Amino acid sequence: MTNYIRKYQVRGIPGYVNRISFDQTIVDYWSPVGGSDHLLLAHDGQNIFDRKTATFTYTWKLAQNAIRVAEEEGKIAPLIIGVFHSSSSVDPDGRVKDLTPEDAFREGVKAAMPTQLNVEQLHGNKYLEKIFNVIAPELIEETRSSVTPDATAMIGSSMGGLATLYSAIRFKERFHTALALSPHWPLGGDPLVDWMINKLPNQDHFRIWMSRGTKGLDASYKPFQDRADALMRKLGWEESSFRSKVYHRTAHNERSWASYVNEPLRFWLSN
Repeated sequence: MTNYIRKYQVRGIPGYVNRISFDQTIVDYWSPVGGSDHLLLAHDGQNIFDRKTATFTYTWKLAQNAIRVAEEEGKIAPLIIGVFHSSSSVDPDGRVKDLTPEDAFREGVKAAMPTQLNVEQLHGNKYLEKIFNVIAPELIEETRSSVTPDATAMIGSSMGGLATLYSAIRFKERFHTALALSPHWPLGGDPLVDWMINKLPNQDHFRIWMSRGTKGLDASYKPFQDRADALMRKLGWEESSFRSKVYHRTAHNERSWASYVNEPLRFWLSN
């Protein structure tokens, strides 16, 4: 059941951002008037548009950047859908349960998770199925957009970066470009890196972006991301289909991701 919550304006974004609930999953979305031919699916929707819901009151400025990059590339701005995680006072670990690559841990990868969690509590597969099978189709229709998988991308940071790469494994026929910023490899370490990279779709049919910073938590990602990059190249991924970038002096927060999100967006929209 879908319930309308409210609409609100954001500086730099024409019109209104809409907030709705899909059976208790909160979603913020924005579309250009008349719809779009591109779709961007974003994890951690609370950080995408609204400063009032954002971590540390700072958003990615994702729509503002996407609108600008699309204009520079001569394209219509994308329909942007931000899906909130399910953490709450009742279930504070909801985000971990949503965004963990579920099958990896069901198949034996050991997780550095909160001790109260176990594999049987994960519901990342259900979370992704809801995005692709319920939320995206309804909002594409609602906004009168016309979108193909080739014009669809997913973006996420940290745990959302892992969920983005995991989506490329489970739903490779439903989108074409995975933009994973600061993927949280320490969740499963080297075994998780190996499991994920080896299961990604063929580069002839997909494009992958990964990135990390050098400060704070992101500094600890270096050995895992280096391993991921080496394995991607060993598997034959070329620069036209795969980018991995290091952003010096950026950290693990929305302000840092906002500072360079235009680059992964251009990687997607320039294709």
